[in-house]
Amino acid sequence: MPATFDEFVADRLDGLLRYATVLTDDPYLAQDIVQEVLLRAQQRWHRIDSPPTYVRRMVTNEYFSWRRRLAVRRVVPSSPEVLDLVSPPVSDHAVDYDERDAMLDRLAKLPRKQRAAIVLRYYENYSDEEIGAVLRCATSTVRSQISRALATLRETEPSSSVQPTGARK
Repeated sequence: MPATFDEFVADRLDGLLRYATVLTDDPYLAQDIVQEVLLRAQQRWHRIDSPPTYVRRMVTNEYFSWRRRLAVRRVVPSSPEVLDLVSPPVSDHAVDYDERDAMLDRLAKLPRKQRAAIVLRYYENYSDEEIGAVLRCATSTVRSQISRALATLRETEPSSSVQPTGARK
């Protein structure tokens, strides 16, 4: 585990930006959120017991606050450039872009806690306990949020089979 704030940022910045980008569907807003969170974390760095979980929770809470402030947000499909920032393309096939775009569009329509739980599970590979620590809820609530989100994603599934990468059974 990094001993200093600078080591933590050097080690975790890319992952935090990816996480925030998937949550917000906007790389510029994600940068703003991560920057704000890191500034606040730096001020209290010596009091933080578990920096990875604490900072991830701060990013999640900042995302929730941003969503509350906007109240209504028009979902606009992401451009291929934005999608490349989230996950580099496997190959240069239009289908790959369409599937990623469809998944991000469907994720954007989920309620914020369900979306955060799905992103932490399938994009960050967090366990139920780790997700519960980030979202400050019980593991049974985490499982419930994920179950509801997956049911919603299945209901809105397009004609092609789009599955979250790294899905657990």
